[in-house]
Amino acid sequence: MKVGLRIDVDTLRGTRHGVPGLCRLLAEHGIRGSFFFSVGPDNMGRHLWRLIRPKFLLKMVRTRAASLYGWDILLRGTFWPGPVIGRKLGPVIRSVSDAGHEVGLHAWDHHQWQTGIDRMTGEAIHRSIDQGMSLLREVIGQTPVGSAAPAWKCNDLVLLEKSKFPLTYNSDCRGHDIFYPMVRGKQIPQPQIPATLPTYDEVIGRNNISEKTYNEFLVSLLKPEGLNVLTIHAEAEGMVCVGMFDRFLRMVRSTGGTLVPLGELLMDAHNIPQAAMVPREIPGREGWVSCQGEAS
Repeated sequence: MKVGLRIDVDTLRGTRHGVPGLCRLLAEHGIRGSFFFSVGPDNMGRHLWRLIRPKFLLKMVRTRAASLYGWDILLRGTFWPGPVIGRKLGPVIRSVSDAGHEVGLHAWDHHQWQTGIDRMTGEAIHRSIDQGMSLLREVIGQTPVGSAAPAWKCNDLVLLEKSKFPLTYNSDCRGHDIFYPMVRGKQIPQPQIPATLPTYDEVIGRNNISEKTYNEFLVSLLKPEGLNVLTIHAEAEGMVCVGMFDRFLRMVRSTGGTLVPLGELLMDAHNIPQAAMVPREIPGREGWVSCQGEAS
């Protein structure tokens, strides 16, 4: 059983502290994964204005966000432009590629994408992707292998603009199988490798799931014969939750499973179907996320 390991890196702090910790842990286990970096300005603190929304406030309380992420993340870019992560921490990002992990683009400006994608034009989307791809290519010395939309927020305009870049695959949605997305009756040439498992912040504190039972819950969702893709965050599993993630890796290995980069799952895929991508709401997450629709 293979479990695809997608690692989202959203912030300066996650890059500086979470990424090296994860790399050390994965090296100890002999595991490679797929790291997706936000490389532009770290403006994540601007999410604090969303506290006026009851669902977002409840999530912040349920996940103990201040202790989980740290106040520097929660305030970054709130009153002044945040630092450009790829410029400030290029050597850290490059070390991930040098260690043999897949490296892809998460975002240029994670906050802007997550909160503004519904209003962005095709030109703005293209510019954002191009900025991120160009800086990431400069940092690692090669073309990023793929991309993963922040918060799984992806629409048809995004898919059309991404198809103009040399990406091997994208991971922009939640779903159950690797598939080719369809837009206006045409197939996008880059396959989607959807996340199939919930994230820490979506389930912790809900349905009696605690840090003591979280790993067991995740393992119970793994499908020996199906697609398994886990998304973790450098800001969580790479820092305050690193011990819990270490135990998860050991549990998966004890079941005969192994964690692999997303590209390895793609190499194993045959007869890849087509499907649309549609917006849906999922438990534990505020707002819509892009999900795999019915096969066509």
